[in-house]
Amino acid sequence: MFSDERRQEISKLLEENGRVWAKDLASKFEMSIDSIRRDLSIMEEQGLLKRTHGGAIPITKVRNMAQPRSIRYGEGSVYQNDIAKLAVTYIKENQTVFIGGAAIHFVMMKYLPKDISYTVVTNSVEIAYYLRDLGNIQVYLIGGFVKSSGNITDALANAFARQFTFDLCFATAGALSLKGLSTATPEVSIFHKTVFNNSRKIIALIEHFKFGDDMFSNFYPVNGLNIIITDNETKIEDINMVKNQGVEILVAKNN
Repeated sequence: MFSDERRQEISKLLEENGRVWAKDLASKFEMSIDSIRRDLSIMEEQGLLKRTHGGAIPITKVRNMAQPRSIRYGEGSVYQNDIAKLAVTYIKENQTVFIGGAAIHFVMMKYLPKDISYTVVTNSVEIAYYLRDLGNIQVYLIGGFVKSSGNITDALANAFARQFTFDLCFATAGALSLKGLSTATPEVSIFHKTVFNNSRKIIALIEHFKFGDDMFSNFYPVNGLNIIITDNETKIEDINMVKNQGVEILVAKNN
């Protein structure tokens, strides 16, 4: 395999999994770790990824860039689908539920219960549009400036969110560490902190590659969460980190 072909394959793996590890790439391509590290360095110089300790993450995790619509509002990864299937089982009749506008929230849409009545509050135009024809769900869309992603997180949205009390909030973030949940944009942090503070129960949906990182804006402590749902690729040390904070963590299995 030529170097350009290998780097294209690395880009594909990065898009699918959200993170790549140098040791895994070295094994996959039957190369030395030093050779893989050179590949990652070249790709970082080309603006294709961001190197981290032991591997690399997508450049969109460290820059304030929206995901392409085909990814953000697509079918989702295997990990996102596994997490979403387990998450929706916590929705009960007559609850008021907050669902944001992240990619994993959109994946939840196809698994939402349709045999009970409940209310969904969202700050996502895309989520509200999807839910508009579901007769068992009453939908409220938080207002404000609509970003290109279809999400609404400005000061007006923050003021709007203060008016609600949520029985259940499905949280997510760009990263999770001992410092808590974090994201790239302070405006988004402020909005979601308001929502979380007004929620009786917070279930965080965190894919394995988000553990151990800190993005620009930290906004909520780990021990403020009630449950974290992750996928079966999450490392045992990350699971134990959560348990040591006194928070229940559930690992969604492949179905």
